Amino acid sequence: MRMSVLDVGSNTVRLVVADAQDGVPLPVHTAKWRLRLSESVKPGEPIPQECVERLVASVAAASRAATRWGAASPLAFATAMVRNAPNRREVLRTVRTRTGVPLCTLPGEVEAELTFLGARRWMGWRSGPLALMDIGGGSFEVAFGRGRLPDFVASLPLGAGRLTHEHFAEEDPPSPEQVRALRRKVRHQLRDVAARIRWEGPRTAVATSRTFQQLGRLCGAPPGRHGPFVPRVLRSRDLGEAVTRLAALPAAERARLPGISAPRAAQSLAGAVVGHTAMKLVGLKTVTVCPWAIREGVLLRHIEDGASWWAEVTRHSEEAAPPDPVPLRIAAAKN
Repeated sequence: MRMSVLDVGSNTVRLVVADAQDGVPLPVHTAKWRLRLSESVKPGEPIPQECVERLVASVAAASRAATRWGAASPLAFATAMVRNAPNRREVLRTVRTRTGVPLCTLPGEVEAELTFLGARRWMGWRSGPLALMDIGGGSFEVAFGRGRLPDFVASLPLGAGRLTHEHFAEEDPPSPEQVRALRRKVRHQLRDVAARIRWEGPRTAVATSRTFQQLGRLCGAPPGRHGPFVPRVLRSRDLGEAVTRLAALPAAERARLPGISAPRAAQSLAGAVVGHTAMKLVGLKTVTVCPWAIREGVLLRHIEDGASWWAEVTRHSEEAAPPDPVPLRIAAAKN
């Protein structure tokens, strides 16, 4: 049995086709298409038609690729950039009508739950009580749990792309005061979540997302070509030094640093500030950079719980778009 999952992020559309007959999603094909919504759309603004056209073309290409590799229509979802757009319903309907792929959006809390499941399965039960951090383009997801699914999750409007638009749009590189102002904002909005995780006392902390992978590489983790099974650790001390290093450079020069790609160079500083501030508040000296995240979580949940769960979490995706996330949203996960 082959399955596929399609993740529409703020920068990239990513497809994973996996064999799932033994209960473990083993990838047989991956592909990505540059979307770069974060470069064209400010948080909370409608997605313009030219971006919708790029999205339609990418989803159509991904659907064809999944078919070539023997998988059914992808389990397709879009993250915060589409989720918070005022014209979300129109975008989703256009994609469905023109590609046949039922693209949906997921609440931030559900994204955190699925990412936690992927990280839990990768890390194994010996990791014990597990804390998770995931920096996206539009939001920052945090989760904690002792079992298969998290005990609580939080989704905050602290995505790297979003914060770059809000704080670093006028100067490149930003002034020291702009960086300090962003750190104050992140510290304020993360305070309650960090206190909860400190109180829970996680044994293991993991970081997922492309942002954390690139920051890990910048801080000395092995490159991706060494494969997913090579341990990768990100230290708070090193990430703090990386913030200083990134803040001194314009985006074009950041792209020359190890691990920092050109499409993500502009938002790398905001991502580093969020990651470092979160680690400091929680009291984490190190986090493990985990290669499994939300896409693997979707596949695992589908394998373990059947197709009905996907229908349940996606059936409201074409309702009116929600307002921007409030600074703190904590929800108990459903086990």
